[in-house]
Amino acid sequence: MASKTVRFLRRLLGEKTGNAVLLTALGMPVLIGAAGYAMDMAQMYAWKRELQQAVDQSALAGAWTLAYDKNSQNYKTRARQEYVANLALTETFATADSDSIVQLGSYGGGTNNSVIVSARATKELPFTGFIVGKAMTVFASAQATFAEGGTYQACLMALKKGESGVFTVGGSASVSAACGLGALSCEDDAIKIDVDSTDPSKKGVTTDSIVTCGSASVPAYLESKVTEGAKSLSNPFKELPTPTPTDSTHRTIDCAHGKKATSTAIYLEPGVYDGMNMTCKIIMKPGIYVVDGGVLDMSDQKADITGTGVMFVLKNGAQIKLGGQGNAGKLDLTPMEAGDFVGTPNEAYKNLYGGMLVYEDKGDQTTSVAHTFNGNANVSVRGTFYLPNGDLTINGNSSTAPLCFQLWAAKLKISGNTTITTTCTSTQTNSAGSSAGGVRLVA
Repeated sequence: MASKTVRFLRRLLGEKTGNAVLLTALGMPVLIGAAGYAMDMAQMYAWKRELQQAVDQSALAGAWTLAYDKNSQNYKTRARQEYVANLALTETFATADSDSIVQLGSYGGGTNNSVIVSARATKELPFTGFIVGKAMTVFASAQATFAEGGTYQACLMALKKGESGVFTVGGSASVSAACGLGALSCEDDAIKIDVDSTDPSKKGVTTDSIVTCGSASVPAYLESKVTEGAKSLSNPFKELPTPTPTDSTHRTIDCAHGKKATSTAIYLEPGVYDGMNMTCKIIMKPGIYVVDGGVLDMSDQKADITGTGVMFVLKNGAQIKLGGQGNAGKLDLTPMEAGDFVGTPNEAYKNLYGGMLVYEDKGDQTTSVAHTFNGNANVSVRGTFYLPNGDLTINGNSSTAPLCFQLWAAKLKISGNTTITTTCTSTQTNSAGSSAGGVRLVA
């Protein structure tokens, strides 16, 4: 009996046909666990990827809203909309409260210049939930910084590119132009302001903004007004064609019978003039006055010039000299308005011509034309002086009445004891271009 038992055990120990079943039975819990864990991890990864995409897009949407309007109160709403739109797998169990997931943050030394979105998704997974008895949570966050876009304006503007010092203010000059200063040049020191601060009667430069594609050298009190590197500055008149005169009659000025500003006035008709030397009392009828070469000279002390609804067109290198009327004379000019061009060959561009007092034909632009303003309190001008080929110098003991006028020239130089005051509002001021807001994901 004992020998039979021994032989049975020996045969059992040598038997190999059941090993696979045994090993499978022993390894099955491990295989099932690994498969369940892998499936749960794949599910969590999908949640994490979707949640990260949602917060990324949400942060960008909120930042773009603030880039267009930094005071907007809708950035959370836009961020929330984009967040929800990117949820699918986690839609029913991800964070839903926009006030808790969307907040302003500071980045790169700025203050409240970014949008931070943080969210979580919590749900019990099939395998790990069975094993540990609790739900699993995935987190995601994103931060997008923004730079506000805007519209640039300038009533005193230097148009020449590729040079430094295209707009300079020096000496004891006093400039009051809340409507803004600007320069298209992208060079260093495109704008230079160095006003003598020792004269207590002078206030230096007063403005709401200074913008240039290049850089600006200004006193400390103006540094907060400066925007440098504005690559999107532009000239809205660049492609504007030279106005067509509605009367091409060649005319001359005869001041022989009007030797003094107080004498009987002569009346001028629109037309084409080979220079305009105004040395007496003159009343200009409304319309376009073409100065074909020579000098548009309104600087004589005996001149008393009134022109309402007029435009001067400078051609073939014509210069302009304005001011210097002294106590006896005066200068009072207002431009044509958009409606004045209706029914004329210039109607298509009426909105750009409207409000332009002086238009300089660009010509070949190989030689700059020197223009000068030397005025006093009797100089009253309104409208835009557009001198794309002109270097405009305002100097001496000159001043202008506080009216809305704009000086757009290739170069601007303001010096001496000059006092300039222009009162253009934001709706009256020429646009110098705009910049789109900038947004980037930083975390």
